[in-house]
Amino acid sequence: MTAPAFPAMSITQAHQKLAVPGSLFEVEERDVRGAHIKTWKHAPPSLATVFTMSAAFADRTYLVNDDERVTFDAHRRAVARLAVRLAADGVRKGDRVAIIMRNLPEWSVAFWAASLAGAIVTPLNAWWTGPEFEYGLTDSATKVAIADTERWQRLREHVDRCPELERLYVSRTSKEIADPRVQKLEEVIGTPDAWAALAPRDLPTIAFEPDDDATIFYTSGTTGKPKGAVNTHRNIVSNVFNALCAQARAYLRRGEQSPAPDPSAPQRAILISVPFFHATGCFAVMIPALMGGAKLVMQRRWNAEQALALIERERITNAGGVPTIAWQLIEHPRFDDFDLSSLEVISYGGAPSAPELVRRLKARFPKLQPGQGWGMTETSATAISHIGEDYERKPESCGVPSPTGEVRIVGDGDETLPPSEVGELWYRGPIVVHGYWNKPQATAESFVDGWVKTGDLARVDEEGFVYIVDRAKDMLIRGGENIYCVEVENALYEHPAVMDAAVIGLPDRTLGEEPAAVVHLKEGAAASEDELRHFVAQKLAAFKVPVKIVFLPETLPRNPNGKIMKKDLKNLFEGSASR
Repeated sequence: MTAPAFPAMSITQAHQKLAVPGSLFEVEERDVRGAHIKTWKHAPPSLATVFTMSAAFADRTYLVNDDERVTFDAHRRAVARLAVRLAADGVRKGDRVAIIMRNLPEWSVAFWAASLAGAIVTPLNAWWTGPEFEYGLTDSATKVAIADTERWQRLREHVDRCPELERLYVSRTSKEIADPRVQKLEEVIGTPDAWAALAPRDLPTIAFEPDDDATIFYTSGTTGKPKGAVNTHRNIVSNVFNALCAQARAYLRRGEQSPAPDPSAPQRAILISVPFFHATGCFAVMIPALMGGAKLVMQRRWNAEQALALIERERITNAGGVPTIAWQLIEHPRFDDFDLSSLEVISYGGAPSAPELVRRLKARFPKLQPGQGWGMTETSATAISHIGEDYERKPESCGVPSPTGEVRIVGDGDETLPPSEVGELWYRGPIVVHGYWNKPQATAESFVDGWVKTGDLARVDEEGFVYIVDRAKDMLIRGGENIYCVEVENALYEHPAVMDAAVIGLPDRTLGEEPAAVVHLKEGAAASEDELRHFVAQKLAAFKVPVKIVFLPETLPRNPNGKIMKKDLKNLFEGSASR
């Protein structure tokens, strides 16, 4: 039987079929905090409900960290033990509990224990310095913090300047801590290898509503002080449903029925290569893994060769994070030395990906399901998804929103622009946060009637696919001509020697700005500045060709969201202003 031509149905038809009354993805409209939005009718109402679902996978391995292996049941026992302690510490519904640690099994335990105790979980960026931790703790008025020993060393001199902080637990430290406010976490829950032996405890009884505040995730802070985006239970659970719906949509688009859940199917295994303190790591990886019974395999820090070995050892089915990770996997000189046949999905977001990447992935893994998406902290991770054949067909796009998501392309006068015109991307749906913690002015500037003003320049085609053109503040204007950085970066990425690229503006006395680029080459590859400029000139108009290219020996600096820190690259061009 001949397979149907792709696509078998339009995006609208697929969404209508998925959202029929009585289906898992049925959509209803409701007022949420004064905004009329579409929501998932049958989504779990809270994170507490999601956590109960993990009991079905009790004997499966949930967390792998080096030689540590934790089952779902052992994890649940540790969560219950810590949740009871937090309640005894006086944590009540709405109090803030901060998590300040790198990816560890204790991170997941701390998250779920704090959430089930009723707290608003407040993960802080593990890369922050002591003063930045102080800012996060005081801004959120955190009551209890849970940190690893490395973060404690940065934080300890700042605790006295955090007046709301009453208790702090520190994991993985061999040193005695004299501060009476501080206790070793192991004295409460033990070490991961001992969690399975903990006596069962009843979880605190807390009544949750879908629109109760659940977490505060701080924005990247690329400009000014970070802002705490306040996520509700509905925001977070809706993000999981967005991902599930995107997968189901891919089946319908190719003319197939989405397979029913099979409890006897082999366990999925996910290589987590982004931090849990980022919305992607928590909302798009950790929570869906617990909800669906998947194994999470951690790395202390990203290392492509170690990742290849872990894919082979743990039979990883899902990997990704940001585009650079995918590039480094497929370009690694030892790629062919490992058995990577278990890998089914590589997906990424957080930064623009060159159209060439999906083609290279399919060449390496013909049966792979590639995916990418667009989202931000304010949309509780992924808001627009691109997967499978649609991604291969339109690799320049980041995909389409779910049936509950809406997009607008907005012009300078706040008017909605027609298809193909470039303007600011606005997004609305049940994943959009209702504002920033204790920052009413910033909230009013970014959120209108449920819409979030993303600051991204984008366009939408006739089929509804969204194309991110650039960050509004990063767009260059050369002599009145707009230069969208991502277009020039994509041209550079097509050169076989380029691993990483970023385009920034150099001030020009006559033209205003001229484009310049910072490039990191693939291992063993070579290219000169003249060669790359000539290469770009074959693809783009002359005014878009970088006037100067600087080479870095290492991957370009990124924030936890995977976005290149362009402001950190400006000093590479000091004294190089055009003409």
